[in-house]
Amino acid sequence: MTSTIPQHEAVTGERADLLAMLAQARHFLRFTTRDLTDEQARTRTTASELCLGGLVKHVTAAERGWADFIVDGTVAMKDFSSMTEEDFAKRTDEFRLLPDETLAGVLAEYAEVARRTDELVATLPDLGVSHPLPKAPWFEPGARWSARLVLMHIIAETAQHAGHADIIRESLDGAKSMG
Repeated sequence: MTSTIPQHEAVTGERADLLAMLAQARHFLRFTTRDLTDEQARTRTTASELCLGGLVKHVTAAERGWADFIVDGTVAMKDFSSMTEEDFAKRTDEFRLLPDETLAGVLAEYAEVARRTDELVATLPDLGVSHPLPKAPWFEPGARWSARLVLMHIIAETAQHAGHADIIRESLDGAKSMG
């Protein structure tokens, strides 16, 4: 598995390790969507609201948001403590492949977000730069995350959702990512 960083940019050490783990997690997520129609990518196969197209959309939005956080800090993220029911209703569409969306379209957007994140990892002057986290019930008040910790979070979230996607795909048509 390779990173989406152009080959002429030599990335080594910790950054190369982070990018390799992120590339692997992204690969497994994308692999679950192989050879699917848009309708299949919209299909819920478990008790969950999740579908494969929606998972790709969610991971794309999460990675974009966290990369923006690395660059711009808390202002780039929503203050979840002040979100309305309407805000949460709109957010649920992030987990669905809507009728006017295509699997190819969400995969292309994911590739673009991945390219941007990889470029950020390669060029950020200091992975230790940190920002306070936005207000949310799941973050400790006053906590700060470094770019390094954010990248580890992106990797963990992508890997976790790749596992969800594998279960959804196996339930859909028996195809597996591994095994």
